[in-house]
Order: sequence, then C-alpha cells, then structure tokens
Amino acid sequence: MREVVVEAPTPTASGVPGLEAGTVGPLSAAALASAALLASCGGGGGNEVPASPPVDRISPAEASRFLGQAGFGGSDAAIARVQSLGYSGWLDEQFATPRTQSHFDWMVANGYAVDTNLFNFNGTDNTLWRKLIGSPDVLRQRLTLALSEIFVVSMAGLSVNWRGFIAAAYADVLEAGAFGSYRALLEAVTLSPGMGAYLNLRGNLKEDPASGRVPDENYAREVLQLFSLGLVELAADGTPKNGVATDSYGQDTITGLAKVFTGWDNNAASRTDPAYVQSPMVLNAANHSPSAKQFLGVTIAAGTGGVAAMQKALDTIAGHANVGPFIGRQLIQHLVASNPSPAYVGRVAAVFANNGSGLRGDLRAVVRAVLLDDEARRAPAASDTARGKLREPIVRFVQWARTFKLDSPTGLWNVGNLSDPATRLGQSPLRSPSVFNFFRPGYVPPNSALGMQNLAAPEFQITNESTVVGWANWAQTFVQSGVGETRPDYSAELAIAADAAALVQRVSLLLSGDALSAATLATVTVAVGSISASTDAGKLNRVRAAIHLVLCAPEYLVQV
Repeated sequence: MREVVVEAPTPTASGVPGLEAGTVGPLSAAALASAALLASCGGGGGNEVPASPPVDRISPAEASRFLGQAGFGGSDAAIARVQSLGYSGWLDEQFATPRTQSHFDWMVANGYAVDTNLFNFNGTDNTLWRKLIGSPDVLRQRLTLALSEIFVVSMAGLSVNWRGFIAAAYADVLEAGAFGSYRALLEAVTLSPGMGAYLNLRGNLKEDPASGRVPDENYAREVLQLFSLGLVELAADGTPKNGVATDSYGQDTITGLAKVFTGWDNNAASRTDPAYVQSPMVLNAANHSPSAKQFLGVTIAAGTGGVAAMQKALDTIAGHANVGPFIGRQLIQHLVASNPSPAYVGRVAAVFANNGSGLRGDLRAVVRAVLLDDEARRAPAASDTARGKLREPIVRFVQWARTFKLDSPTGLWNVGNLSDPATRLGQSPLRSPSVFNFFRPGYVPPNSALGMQNLAAPEFQITNESTVVGWANWAQTFVQSGVGETRPDYSAELAIAADAAALVQRVSLLLSGDALSAATLATVTVAVGSISASTDAGKLNRVRAAIHLVLCAPEYLVQV
C-alpha cells in the first residue's frame, strides 16, 4: 500500500456540525489530512489490448480498484463478479447488459409530463440519480457521466419549453451512444434538441448580406474545441504535433462550419406533449446557407443540400487525426488517471483509429483499451508520483450509494440538485456552469506541488478549502441519514461492528480498493474503536464513523 505524505498547513474545521453522541469529533485526523492534501494540491482553485490475468489471480483489492475505474466502486457481489469473470469477461457482460427504462419514459410514467412542468426541471434530477445509483449497467452509467462532461449540455442553459424533458432526453442520447461509434454519437449529439437549445444550433439562420446577419458560430466553435479536435494539432500520442503548439483550425473553418449548421430546428413543438424532444432536429431548407463552405481543408460546393453538408462536415470532423488522442485522453482522465503517459494515450488512440476489425471510433473498443491498459491495471508503486486522479464529488457520492445499496422506498429518488458546494456536493449531473464542464481537462492547479510539476489535475479546479470541508460535512450527513427518502443498507457492516479493525478494513476495501496507508488505517481504527459497541446504537455509530472517515481519507479521495 502506498503512503501519502502531506506537507501542508492544517485548514480550519470551523462550522463542521458535530457527530451523534459517542462518535468521533467534528473533523477526524483523516479528514483533516484529506483537507490539507487537497488544499495544498488545489491551491484554491500494435492495437492489442492486454489480456486479463487469470480470474483466480484477481484479488478482492484489485477487483475493487478496477470497479472504481469502470464503475462506481464495488459491493461484495460486484467484487466477486469481477473475480469470477475476470476484467475482460466483466466488460463483456457489461457491454451486453441491456439499458433500463429511459430517463424520458420514467418522467412520463411518473407524471411529470404536465403543463406545470413546462418551464422547470422537476423530475430530471430524480431520474439522473435513479440510473447513476440503481441501474445494473454500471459501466454504461459511468461512461454516460463521463460523456456528459465532454459533450456538455447543462440545465443552466436550457431556457426553453419542456426543459426538464429536453435534459432527460439528452442524457438518453449519451447513454444510447456510449458503446457505439464516435461518429454516430457526434451526429446524435449535434441534432439533439438539447444541444440545439444549449449552443444555439436550433434556429440558426443563413447569412443575410442585406442586413449583415451571419450564421451563429457557437456550435461550430465548440464542436471543434471541446467535442472532437481540441485547439492544438496533436500527434498520435496526444502531444503537440512535431513538438510545437500549432492551431488545429482557424477562423475560416469556424465561419465555414457555421454555415453548415444553419437551417436546423426541432422536428415539432408542443406545449401539451414533450414527446417531440426525443426526435432529432430536422432541416428547414429555406433557412440553410446556400453558399460554398470551406473548413478543415474541405470545400462543400454552393447549393449542396443541408443534410448532405451536415453529413460531410461530421464525417470530416470524426475522421480528423486529432480526435482519437483528444477524446481518448479525456476518457482516460475521467476513468483512470489525470496524467496518462503519451504511450498510454497513443495505445488508446490506435484503438480509436482501428478497433482491430478496420472500424474507426468504436467506443466499446476504446473503453476496453482504456480500462485494460497496463497503466490502468498494474499495481500502484511509490515511484508513481504522477499517477491517479482526484475522484470527482459525483463519483464519490454514487460510489457510496451503490456500495451500501442506497434505496428509494418511494421509487422517486428525491436526491435533488446537489450543486451547492457549502451544503451539498458542489456538483450535480447535467448542471455544469458552462459548456466547459465543471473542470477543464488541462487544468493545472497554480501555486501547488502539482503546478510545479506541470501536472494536470482537472477535478482540482472545483476543489478548495471550502469545498473540502463542505464534502466532509455533507458526507457525514448522507452517511448517517441518506438523502431525501433514500436509505443505505449497513447490515453487513453492522455484523462485524464489534471488531473495529475488521470493520475499517472492510470499508477501506470496498471504497478505496484497500488503498489506505497503514497510518491512515490505524488512525481511523483508533477513532472507530473509541466508540462503544455495547449497544445497537453504538454499533451503528461505529459503522457510520468508519464510512465517513474513509470517505474523507486522502488515499480514498485521490484514486490510484
């Protein structure tokens, strides 16, 4: 196990609500160490995939660690399943797991398709948490979350009718395309009513020389900068091509693509039925630019129809050499590590270029390459100082919920909007503040040890002294009481609560993949053991304290 050395002033823990009588004090040593670590780091601000090892050689800790990357951590059953099937077999099973009820259909079935919800998001947070926490296709849900933070549509920018249903339908688009082709996903995203409303693609009009009107460039700009190419020409391993930062496109390409993305609008509209938001946008030819369009070295002749122009543009974008390393690196960052080596990125990009059967952009093959690569699967070592990633708040919360079988007795999953950083997560699905997500993939924390090494640490962009303490506070609350009507199941932990060491070791295995250092395990065990287990209430306090302290431990928060 790797020990994390923290050299930072201990932040204040003022304002942290006390635990129940008999539990550990306001902030444990582990929680304070976690706060210090995060504050010091954040500064305030061939194509073959390695085969799985024989299934009988995957330890519980290795299985738990894998599940922390491929899903949201592991329950006893999930760990046993990975040990039984092996990594590759588990992926096969997940790829074959059918989708559960769509977000849109669930909202309709639960009575949200009424006029009073025309201009709000009632039911949307409910269904997003429902599937993140409860759906059996955990790999698809993890990838859908990652894609939602790359191909961003935010509820913060949907000022349209049936906005909650539009957001739900957009999540369905990402979920449906998560294991398909990048090219198909790019088209589905482009023509979705959610993206149409969010980045002004819907109703984008052709140029008008008489008035001086030009097509809106918003989607043309972001589809290149964020959804496909990035700003700099890349080599196959994700480093700047020829070692020089050269722009991957210019204003002429933006201007040409903006003309391509004219004339598209919703297939229908209704104030009484939101069903139309499930349909891709359609072309109104009268509003499409008839002029020639030049972009990325391609020219579409004047008079070409809007549908043909769109197809040509998306083919060109999806075929660009940057896409494999640009998208591949971000998937690695979301699932495995913030600073993958160029060789790791190159191996994933090679699979993006050719899945082994001549297919480009096969996301299923790309995900397999990301998760089975040697850099993902080999055991962490003390020398791997640039390895790992900070678990983003949504992932931490969903991992706790899945690990301890959070259930909604009403079936309504009233978890709500968790965006408040002081009293909740500071993050909530499909609620990023802008198209640039909650954090940027290239973010390097200034005035920090990471910054001095020029190491990217995207999730630290939403990490500071306040959010660290906010996490400790709210984690204490949900561990004790659940959220809304939801409740966790701690029965397995209660069964061993009399043995503080066994309890803490179990929680460490389930949540961190047994990554807690000996020193942290000892600290947490002493704290948990100080709580009397002579009554049922005392045993429950022990369980809650063990889970809360592990959730605040630096070796849990920084996943390696």
